[in-house]
Amino acid sequence: MDTTGVDRMLSQLRTAAALAKGKPQVKPAAEAGTPKADFSAVLKDSLNQVSQAQNDAVKLSRAFSVGDPNTNLQDVVVAMNKSTISFQQAIQVRNKFVQAYQDIMNMQV
Repeated sequence: MDTTGVDRMLSQLRTAAALAKGKPQVKPAAEAGTPKADFSAVLKDSLNQVSQAQNDAVKLSRAFSVGDPNTNLQDVVVAMNKSTISFQQAIQVRNKFVQAYQDIMNMQV
C-alpha cells in the first residue's frame, strides 16, 4: 500500500471528524492560497473515490475467493473496511445536505 493513499485517507477521516464535531478544519499555510474548487467537481470526485474503494474491495475479495496467491486476507479486510468507512462518510454527508435543505425550505421569508 502506498503512503500517499494512506495519507489521503487519514486526511479525509480527519476532515470528516472535524465536520462531525462542527469544527472547521484548519488548512495548512501552503493550502491557504489555493483557489476554491467547484462544488460539483468535489462532490463528483468524492463519490468516485467511494466507488473506487468499493470496486477495489470487491476485486480483492474475488481474488481471495478464487485462491489468488498474491492476495492475502489482511488486504481484503482492510479494503472492505475502507470501503465501508468511505460509504458511511458519504451517507453522513448526504444526510447533512438533506437536513440543510429541509432547514432552508422551512425558513420563513
